Amino acid sequence: MLEISILQKILIISTMLSAITCTFVQKTKRYFKSSTMLMLYSMLVNLLFAVFFCITFTSINFPDSLWVGLFSFLGADTIYKALEGKIASFRDLK
Repeated sequence: MLEISILQKILIISTMLSAITCTFVQKTKRYFKSSTMLMLYSMLVNLLFAVFFCITFTSINFPDSLWVGLFSFLGADTIYKALEGKIASFRDLK
C-alpha cells in the first residue's frame, strides 16, 4: 500500500530543498565548461544536500532522503524556468 504521509513529507522537503540547491548550483555553475557536466553536478548536489538536510533536520531515513534528492533535482528545473530571465544563463557566464 502507498504511504501517503511519507510521500507528502518527501515532496514538501524536496520543494524547500530545490530552492536551496537551485541557488547553490546557480552560484557555482560558472566553474563548469560543459552543460552536461553541469547537469551531473546538479544531480550530485541535490542528492548530497538531501541526505545531509534529512539527517540534520528531519526524521526521514537514508533511502527516503535519496528520493528527496531526486524530486529536488526534478523540481529545480521548474524553479529555474520560473526565474528565467532573472538569473544568468550558462552561456552568459562563459
